[in-house]
Amino acid sequence: MNQLTLAARVRTETGKGAARRLRQNNQVPAIFYGPGVDPVMLTLEYAHLSGLEKAGKGENAILDLNIQTDQGEITKKVMVKELTIDPLENTFLHADFYEISNDRELTLAIPVHLINTPIGTAEGGVLQQIRREVGIVCFPDKLVEFLEVDVSDLDVGDTVRIGDLALPEGIRTTDEAHLTVAVVNIKGSAMIEEELEEGEEGEEGEEGEVKEEADGLGKEPAEETKK
Repeated sequence: MNQLTLAARVRTETGKGAARRLRQNNQVPAIFYGPGVDPVMLTLEYAHLSGLEKAGKGENAILDLNIQTDQGEITKKVMVKELTIDPLENTFLHADFYEISNDRELTLAIPVHLINTPIGTAEGGVLQQIRREVGIVCFPDKLVEFLEVDVSDLDVGDTVRIGDLALPEGIRTTDEAHLTVAVVNIKGSAMIEEELEEGEEGEEGEEGEVKEEADGLGKEPAEETKK
């Protein structure tokens, strides 16, 4: 995994008004936090955060965060915990950075990407992705941004379950093996509808105001386990 760097500086102004002024000046408010660490409010250049996205990196990406303080620059190894994006403008509104350590395991969820076309679709089958994320545990140097699942061999009625996933070395899942990731079935069948309800349960989040300052601390961060 290529190591990226990102520059930030400590900010003292807080609140929605201050965040709005930052965005008007092509900057993005952010927060740095972690186990045993007091939250630090940061400011990023919008162009730098866009560069991270152009490099194909987003949430769960690991990078070195160079923080400019009154006492000088400090570097922290972090994971991009969350990027808040304006759904209308498709612009960055806020960023969360979570401090990590190479000797601590991370527990988090990563996306599942289905690739190729199931053979069952030629017989009228429909591919349905039930789970779009899988929970994993690994050390930072083993973290991948997503899992690819080849569904080309799936016929009508076939499923891919958590236990079928070929996980990279050094990664284990926290999900139960019997849970369905994807299924090919006849359109409109009860199986698809039931699996959909199961898979979507808990995925819907209430939309609200864009978080400012330390609101991100209310969410459960990636957990770390000391080795």
